[in-house]
Amino acid sequence: MADNSNSLNAQEIYTHKTYTHQPLDEKKRRLQSILETNAQEDLCVAFSGGVDSSLLLVMACEAAEISGRKVYAITMDTVLHPKADVDIARKVLEKTKAIHQILTLDELAVPEIRMNPVNRCYLCKKELYSRMLAFAAEKGIQTLLEGSNEDDLHVYRPGLKAVRELGVKSPLAQSRLTKDEVRTLAREYDIPVADRPSAPCLATRLPYGAEIDLALLSRIEEGEENLKAMGLRNVRIRVHGDILRLEADDTQFQLLMQHRLEVLDCLKKVGCPYITLDLEGFRSGSMDIHIKNTEI
Repeated sequence: MADNSNSLNAQEIYTHKTYTHQPLDEKKRRLQSILETNAQEDLCVAFSGGVDSSLLLVMACEAAEISGRKVYAITMDTVLHPKADVDIARKVLEKTKAIHQILTLDELAVPEIRMNPVNRCYLCKKELYSRMLAFAAEKGIQTLLEGSNEDDLHVYRPGLKAVRELGVKSPLAQSRLTKDEVRTLAREYDIPVADRPSAPCLATRLPYGAEIDLALLSRIEEGEENLKAMGLRNVRIRVHGDILRLEADDTQFQLLMQHRLEVLDCLKKVGCPYITLDLEGFRSGSMDIHIKNTEI
């Protein structure tokens, strides 16, 4: 296992409560320094195609060009992640010299994950990163980087426990880069997904304890893609039994009402008899409101 001196330790991940208010250029220099240190050897980067992992990959490749080392971008093609992720990832790769590796994984082959427990994200991330680490070991590579940022340390993110346990490194979080700062740097590097909304695991559309139904998740994914095609930006279809709860940016409620019948037709295909609009609007992690950010 690689020396994890550049990773966040348990106390930093779980008890760090204040942001480091450094100027962005200082955080950028720190990130560059971290990546230059790690790029003295070949690297693997967990690469989903989202803005966090895209910035991490581009800057890791920048550091590796100086040292002459290789960077492998590992994209996981799984049953619980949106299918568009792999296609989007390829667009970012065009800006780098990274070697792309797609690994497949069926998370639901693990019975505990299928039952969607409160620590599902931990169990899932452990499977994902273990698979990536096995690939890295085959290549003789000791270091795997992932894209958690500073904001992820202040909300319920049980997957961070797996990151720590497996020795995966989190340079963005270590540099105290917030999500907004990551987006700012991504624009600076002209990364095509700089303003892409987050696309979390589809299991986040179901409440904890509800057994994961792939057919239902497929209908949810199709519904969300259709709503985005209508012009909605941040949108989530959450299903609570017979009730479908739609989250969208509150600034786009008027657009929803203008296309109400079209939206209803789209949502009815998910299969819920009751359809509601959440008046609080879109918010990440709304399924976690009763959960504290504690180690489990």
